[in-house]
Amino acid sequence: MSEFIIDCADFEDGAEIPQKCGHKFENQTPEIGMGTQAEHFPPGMECVVIIMDDPDAMAAVGKVWVHWLQYTNLESVDDPRPTFGKNDFGEIRYDGPAPPDKRHTYIFKAYALDTELDLKEGYSKQELEDAMKGHILAEAKLTGTFAP
Repeated sequence: MSEFIIDCADFEDGAEIPQKCGHKFENQTPEIGMGTQAEHFPPGMECVVIIMDDPDAMAAVGKVWVHWLQYTNLESVDDPRPTFGKNDFGEIRYDGPAPPDKRHTYIFKAYALDTELDLKEGYSKQELEDAMKGHILAEAKLTGTFAP
């Protein structure tokens, strides 16, 4: 089995996130993947979680800003349906980079879980992290930058 990875069709790790993914632009969700084949999934994986946040926001707004919370139970590989949490824009969806002051680095984290999750849409980051405790098989990270 290969290493659990997160990749993106829209930008390379550490590179600039395209404007089309920016909150004040087209706000398109980046095409995040876990490698190109299921061989990248750890054995026993039943759910994948994606969290995108902005730790650089701490200096500007006093907290790590959450942009995207999503989990997908993999019971049906043919038609997996994501369930979204509430981001710090107050929305239940992806909302892209919108740094208020300078270039920020955004962190996309993927987690492979050994259990399905049953959180209702609109869950918080804390609720998601609590539900994941003791169930993380593997994790991966991708970073991208964005400037106002």
